[in-house]
Amino acid sequence: MTTKERLHKLVDELSDREAKAALVIVERRRDDPMLQALAVAPLDDEPSDLHEDTSAEDALDANRRGEGISSADLRAGLDLD
Repeated sequence: MTTKERLHKLVDELSDREAKAALVIVERRRDDPMLQALAVAPLDDEPSDLHEDTSAEDALDANRRGEGISSADLRAGLDLD
């Protein structure tokens, strides 16, 4: 199965709401030069340092405590209705 065939299959399985969210993301990426640049940027494969590791662990701990943003709040911020 080609990449486009796989994508068509996935799109066909989306609800209308999910399709609208996907369309918003794709259109923003297409129109945003920064997102275009990020899409083709090489993977950051530099090793992290102690400060980065500590910050990442702190963020994970905060999320485990429920201090993160929910997917529902994130969707509401995209104004999909």
